[in-house]
Amino acid sequence: MKKLLLIIMVFAALTGFKSSSTRIVYGTVFSADDKIPLPGVTVMVKGTGIGIQTDSKGKYSLNVPDGKIYLTFAFIGYQTQTVNIGGKSKVDVALKGSSTQLNEVVVTGYAAQKRKEVAASVAIVKGQAVNSAAGMRLTLRGNRTLNANYMYAPAPVQDNESYKGITENAFTNAASTPLSTFSVDVDAASYSNVRRFINNGQLPPADAVRVEEMINYFNYNLTGPTDGGPVAIHTELSSAPWNTSHRLLRIGLKAKTIPTNNLPASNLVFLIDVSGSMDSPNKLPLVQSSLKMLVDQLRPQDKVALVVYAGAAGVVLPSTPGDKKETIKNAIDNLSAGGSTAGGEGIKLAYKIAAESFVKTGNNRIILATDGDFNVGASSDDDMEKLIEKKRESGIFLSVLGYGMGNYKDSKMETLADKGNGNYAYIDNITEARKTLVTEFGGTLFTVAKDVKLQIEFNPAKVQAYRLLGYENRILNKEDFNDDKKDAGDMGSGHTVTAFYEIVPAGIKDDYMVSVDPLKYQKVKESKADLNPSAEMMTIKFRYKEPVSSVSKLSQAVVYDKPVGFNSTSVDFKFASAVAEVGMLLRDSKFKQKASYAHAIATARAGKGEDTEGYRAEFIRLAESAKLLSKSAALAKVNEEE
Repeated sequence: MKKLLLIIMVFAALTGFKSSSTRIVYGTVFSADDKIPLPGVTVMVKGTGIGIQTDSKGKYSLNVPDGKIYLTFAFIGYQTQTVNIGGKSKVDVALKGSSTQLNEVVVTGYAAQKRKEVAASVAIVKGQAVNSAAGMRLTLRGNRTLNANYMYAPAPVQDNESYKGITENAFTNAASTPLSTFSVDVDAASYSNVRRFINNGQLPPADAVRVEEMINYFNYNLTGPTDGGPVAIHTELSSAPWNTSHRLLRIGLKAKTIPTNNLPASNLVFLIDVSGSMDSPNKLPLVQSSLKMLVDQLRPQDKVALVVYAGAAGVVLPSTPGDKKETIKNAIDNLSAGGSTAGGEGIKLAYKIAAESFVKTGNNRIILATDGDFNVGASSDDDMEKLIEKKRESGIFLSVLGYGMGNYKDSKMETLADKGNGNYAYIDNITEARKTLVTEFGGTLFTVAKDVKLQIEFNPAKVQAYRLLGYENRILNKEDFNDDKKDAGDMGSGHTVTAFYEIVPAGIKDDYMVSVDPLKYQKVKESKADLNPSAEMMTIKFRYKEPVSSVSKLSQAVVYDKPVGFNSTSVDFKFASAVAEVGMLLRDSKFKQKASYAHAIATARAGKGEDTEGYRAEFIRLAESAKLLSKSAALAKVNEEE
């Protein structure tokens, strides 16, 4: 009888136990005013830390725990809404614009424990999501205060992120320095990282803004090469929108597109950071989702191995054919985060595994997924960089995918990708993962031209001074252009690259041209302004190597002084210049001149084009949010000084 009773009790306990489960809730968030989808809206399950941001088309999909029936929707410039979803699976939400003007509000925040006043550079509007601690007060005109405890506050970005300092390129005298040389850059990590800051209600640190990466985040409608080469060169010349007495030159490069079926076999090693710092929803879980999307793109001839590192490095999955997708995905799903980090050992092991399965004529690449917050064990950073440089010579490249926030180490990850002849992308949501690893699969992983360099020779008779926008960490010495041993950037299948030069035409009086005393021991021939519009303004030299070659090839193009009116430029020229303008404003560049958010937003709208993926519309929304945030920051600064 006792045994029977025990069995019944055990059975009742087992049948009464029910593991927690979730359901998927999805939908679209759009503006109630104009019915346009809103990218970057924060969607949270009320009372939990579970949340996501809408993608470039305003769509979201969220795992909601059973018993939770309220979702909160928050976005800069709109009223926050809490919606009772009941048992529905599809929930579309229309956000109403805030009725309170942003420029009427100043924010003063107080830490509850330390009672220390802090300045807040965030936009606060009525009913709007804010980055604030509990107990923040809003100081409106007339010193009236409003308790902000009822407002929804996304987690603030922590202040221990690291970014490499950037000293902006200045205007250079074309007579004394007619050559400008730099390496191309197809990385786009800065844009998605800047987007993360703005969507969280903060302006990014100036050094997080790399103008060239913001510009090159977007695809542009350029034709590929027709001469059998791997890359085509395009140019477009107009006036600079922030200073109409200056010229703006766009140089566009378009790599040839190789159909997926014709791409060489891949030997990939996923190197995954599973240390304790990766234990948050926007880190390891997002890494897992990202890599599984990449696995879906693989073919039977491709191979994948999985290496992890935390306190120690280990092989989770040996090199496995790409058609064994279930096996690969199961290995990815079984990852969990915990422990300290020894990234150096992981990188060494990943190179060892990649070398063991090396494909002589294929794509041999390590894909490192991390927040960058790792030590290198017994090795120094310099030792690790030298190892990566050495391994790239053997044909094994390193690409880096950055994740997370708060302890994000952008400076380290950018350096690793540069040394490893690979790409660097920041993955802030699943949509960005899809863009990088699915939509741009070929460009991300398959190189068609390596060590790509540009050298522009300016004609002093036409050009008084010039300035390269961005690319500060890609500047080369003029002698490096012909040096085939000098490393430079790579271009993948279908990649586009855009670079802008702002030009002061000869004969223009300009504040950026500061004269020096004449030289005593050498005579400098003065160049008289050449007003002939058919005269050559500059020559663009382009040097690259085939993926398996160590000898570079040269091509060049000539640009004549025949600018077109800004309104007559292509939609791509307009849009890219608007991105550059916003980048300068976010950096508070001393060269921004008459740049403004209002002008950049209007230009971006004029250059939106077809925008089938919605990324340009998303940028316009970000620029509008940045405009609001900049006003709030300026008012907060004034309030702080008072």
